[in-house]
Amino acid sequence: MMGHTHAMTGAIAWLGLAPGLAALPMVMDSSRYIETGIMANALSPAELLAGAIICAGAAMLPDLDHPSATIAQTFGPVTWLLSKAVNWLGGGHRGATHSLAFALALGFGAHWLASSYPIGRDVLVVLLIGLALRAIGIGIPGNKAGSALINVGLTAGLYAVFLSLGVGYAWLGLAVAIGCFIHVVGDCMTEKGCPVLWPMSVRFVLPWKIGIKTGQKFEQKILAPVLSVAILGLLFLRLGPV
Repeated sequence: MMGHTHAMTGAIAWLGLAPGLAALPMVMDSSRYIETGIMANALSPAELLAGAIICAGAAMLPDLDHPSATIAQTFGPVTWLLSKAVNWLGGGHRGATHSLAFALALGFGAHWLASSYPIGRDVLVVLLIGLALRAIGIGIPGNKAGSALINVGLTAGLYAVFLSLGVGYAWLGLAVAIGCFIHVVGDCMTEKGCPVLWPMSVRFVLPWKIGIKTGQKFEQKILAPVLSVAILGLLFLRLGPV
């Protein structure tokens, strides 16, 4: 699937699943308990929005094994070289990074970072926001420099807004894991499938009878609009009319 499709499915997965998972230990913010004496088991509206954007960015991470993918081109030579290394280590495109093991590893890694290293956590949050904006096509068509500046400005602005609203990131690991895994699920609906149970080599294709061809008219003309409506519907459901 294309980058914008992965990003939108990441946002949908978060908006659909996060409220029901808010009481999990990896999601609850213990600092709220210290301040209020009440264990928070619900995400604030700001956290739902921040999580949707971050999960959308995390849904791009498995494609770090593809040197031509959106994520590999996001930060120039740095991400391109990293992509080449990941491609080699993971056994090519749709190898180790397109698996349940990768999603869990990155999820636990992000949780550890969020709970142990605030600066590293903030860097990861900023990177994932930037990836999400890049994936959905925020920018000026045909103008890479202008698009990059817009991306940087919007990323900084969103991070500042979330900071001002007191967004906590105890749920960061969950958002990263969900984003990575929903990417794998999406690619399992294409003709090539994914090695979900890597290091086992068997590839899963779901549903196998209607495998989607990446980048074709169905994905661009039908699937993308449907996903956009789904995001708006979930936002209305979770947040109500503004």
